[in-house]
Amino acid sequence: MSDATVPAAPVAPGSGEGRKDGSERWNQTLRDITGGSAMISVLAVLVALVVGAILIAFTNERVQETAGYFFSRPTDLLQAVWDSVAGAYSALFQGAIYNFRASSFLTAIRPLTETLTFATPLIAAGLGVGLAFRVGMFNIGGRGQMLIAAGAAGWVAFAVELPAGIHLIVAVLAGLLGGAIWGGIVGLLKARTGAHEVIVTIMLNFVALYLIQFLLRTPGALQAPGSNNPKTPAMAATAVFPDLFGPRYNLHAGFLTVIAATIFVWWLLSRSNLGFQFRAVGQNPGAARVAGINVKNVYFYAMAISGALVGLAGVNQVLGTLTTGFSSGIDAGIGFDAITVALLGRSKPWGIFAAGILFGAFKAGGFAMQAAEGVPIDIVVVVQALIVLFIAAPPLVRAMFHLPTPGTTKKPRIRKTNEVVAK
Repeated sequence: MSDATVPAAPVAPGSGEGRKDGSERWNQTLRDITGGSAMISVLAVLVALVVGAILIAFTNERVQETAGYFFSRPTDLLQAVWDSVAGAYSALFQGAIYNFRASSFLTAIRPLTETLTFATPLIAAGLGVGLAFRVGMFNIGGRGQMLIAAGAAGWVAFAVELPAGIHLIVAVLAGLLGGAIWGGIVGLLKARTGAHEVIVTIMLNFVALYLIQFLLRTPGALQAPGSNNPKTPAMAATAVFPDLFGPRYNLHAGFLTVIAATIFVWWLLSRSNLGFQFRAVGQNPGAARVAGINVKNVYFYAMAISGALVGLAGVNQVLGTLTTGFSSGIDAGIGFDAITVALLGRSKPWGIFAAGILFGAFKAGGFAMQAAEGVPIDIVVVVQALIVLFIAAPPLVRAMFHLPTPGTTKKPRIRKTNEVVAK
């Protein structure tokens, strides 16, 4: 008696097994898309808006009034909730994207230009923070880097006389250099002494703040001549970004600089040798060191470029539509908002660009929502904080929407088969 081995029959093209393999590949691709980081970011925004709607309803006086007689007329409460939420988000949209009540198209699109104006420094600073994230570093020194860049660009803008065009370019370069130096200090200390970048950047934030405040109170430095206020003179007209669509809109050519910065960061991370080193160090510094990458130099270069990008946000604040001088509050909290933008954008250049526009819409529409519906502007801040919360907890979002984890496959079903033995 001998055992006979039966070879497996080849799978013919178009057979059921071939279709099964193709179906499994498609299902795997679909699972990766639905459970991927981009989908998590979108769902995090949606969940935050839902929670924001609940807060809007709870803080509405009409909703509170109708809740008192809910059991006698429940529809009044439901209608009040709908009116409050729909009115608030409608005002948010009209204040950030398109105003349907405007008399002309040119007036109706003004909210969109305001959104892009608010988004301009957020995108620039977000790119800097996101670049540091890709190298495994946490740049929390956006405020200091913005202030130093604003001080350098502002001084060139009002104290140096240059021809039009050249003056603006030199002022922008001065601001980028200031931000790069302030960020490079962090990278240098981390590379040479092992100092933690979070502690160093926080300390440098205070150094930059008090340094700028001192210069704003020092005649001959940043303080306006003949003034006792801690404020600079007005920027020269030759050093201010020109308006993109005329004086009726606040959007200026600084928005074009952040588009160029986004393209640069994309190229740097995806197409350059230095970007490959950045990504390698961010994934595993030890393995990168073994592969021959100078990790210390990477830390320095990354923080210098990150500081320059964040400094571009300060440059846009000073050389934008601002012509009356600036004070130490020029950073406007953008350095910290940039962390949220970088997280929402998953530290990817075009993701950060989209996240910056979203947060610019929140800023532009939040004021309109408060003015039109009386909704506290703090609701927008809460929504932004909730976005960070959900972004930082992807398993929570996946559990809420029953999303798969990307890269995983379903366990194959175990089928009972009869073992055929040829005797």
